[in-house]
Amino acid sequence: MREVLIADDHPLFRDALRRAVLRAVPDASLHEADSVASVQGLVDAHPDADLLLLDLHMPGARGFSTLVHIRGHYPGLPIIVVSAHEESLVMRRAIAHGASGYIPKSVSIDTIVGAVQSVLDGDVWLPDTCGSVEADLPPGELRIAARIAELTPQQFRVLSMIAEGLLNKQIAYELNVSEATVKAHMTAIMRKLGVSNRTQVALLANHLAVDQDAVRDAPAIDEVHPGR
Repeated sequence: MREVLIADDHPLFRDALRRAVLRAVPDASLHEADSVASVQGLVDAHPDADLLLLDLHMPGARGFSTLVHIRGHYPGLPIIVVSAHEESLVMRRAIAHGASGYIPKSVSIDTIVGAVQSVLDGDVWLPDTCGSVEADLPPGELRIAARIAELTPQQFRVLSMIAEGLLNKQIAYELNVSEATVKAHMTAIMRKLGVSNRTQVALLANHLAVDQDAVRDAPAIDEVHPGR
């Protein structure tokens, strides 16, 4: 029996994905999540899953960071990104960051069924409108993605909250831990990312934003921490 994970915060679209998967794989065992925190727990609970359908804009998500983090911890798990973004470059960047497919949310159920079947067969799937699969990623983006992939799940949650502008006491409240624990996570995050303060952490996270303006505005990795 195939195990398929569906991560999307919109119930109606999650239902559409569920119906599409069951058409593609009638005996599939489905498991669902509606936030970054819950999808991390879902993947941990089903490490041998056959496929993950991942929305880029769930609560707690930051661009491609969730994709690269899950890929770093579960390199054998095929991931199809589902998103309202229909720009060809966004699709190609998703593939460059390890996705096995990209489904725009405007496509038909039949198209989703075909995409799921294709990826489960071991292929990479993109809409015909995308053109070439290859993408030239902005300088430093792959290096930053590799560093984010090394974070533990709890460190990644802290990183996401930092990028959203939350203070240490707010993060501690959300995670139900002490501020001292948050500070310890911060120290580990800065060490792994090669930076020296929380502002630089947030700036580096912008390299994985879907919005190209945010990527262009983000400083190069060597500008944030020279010599790293």
